[in-house]
Amino acid sequence: MNEHKTIAIGADHAGFEYKQFLKDQFQDSQVKDYGTYSADSVDYPDFAHPVAGAVENGEKDFGILICGSANGVAMTANKHKGVRAAICWNEELAELARSHNDANVLCIPARFVSQDLAKRITEKFINTPFEGGRHSNRVDKISC
Repeated sequence: MNEHKTIAIGADHAGFEYKQFLKDQFQDSQVKDYGTYSADSVDYPDFAHPVAGAVENGEKDFGILICGSANGVAMTANKHKGVRAAICWNEELAELARSHNDANVLCIPARFVSQDLAKRITEKFINTPFEGGRHSNRVDKISC
């Protein structure tokens, strides 16, 4: 994956195995793991808020959140100012989320994609630049 980007990563119990797998794709210095640290049942906001907070305050370039459907973590992350969390279940959506929407938190639905696909989605998301141009005006209108 891209060596120059820093990543905050977190998951609930449904995304724990995927989080561990994806975390191993980065250099240790690139990624900070915000939990969970086992497959025991937990509440997804307890991990989504710290990941989104790290992106919101500029500590990390991107966030990755994984839960069963990705809906809960996306809803939680999008409460943070300046966070644009996108649910992506294929590479094309990841590319569009970055290039058109300047998404900065990737939300992966672990129950609907394979680990290999999750890796490819993550690579596409991290390595796709924001196009700017006509999309900048739209992105600027997202925050309330």
